[in-house]
Amino acid sequence: MHELSICGSIADIVTKRAAGRPVKVINVRAGQLRQIVPDTLVYCWELVSAETPLAGSRISVEPVPARIRCRSCEQVTDVGAVPVFACGGCGGFDVEVVSGEEFLITSLELEPFSSDDAGRVKPSAQGTGEKGSQGEEGACT
Repeated sequence: MHELSICGSIADIVTKRAAGRPVKVINVRAGQLRQIVPDTLVYCWELVSAETPLAGSRISVEPVPARIRCRSCEQVTDVGAVPVFACGGCGGFDVEVVSGEEFLITSLELEPFSSDDAGRVKPSAQGTGEKGSQGEEGACT
């Protein structure tokens, strides 16, 4: 169950990026080849975020299908539920993965500042789809 450790890394990144603002939703993209079970990730998030400032937030997982491109004929093919790394056009095996290996936080949906927050410095991530840096993406893999 590597989803639990992934959620721990997500919590660290989100806490830093939210800069004290309440978090509603963490949007992530999870490639098929990452072997992350979305329901398990959601469950583990509830465990990791309980009794923290992130309690009550949720993770929304956008699955990314695995796709390959044939180096011989250039056709792009979905690998399917049981990954088959053969070209759907010519049947060749000289292929490269073009999607399905990613795992990244794509955006945060944050609560607006309340009047109680008037004295705080505003964070750089405003919940408008800011993507994490490569270092942060790597922290979740």
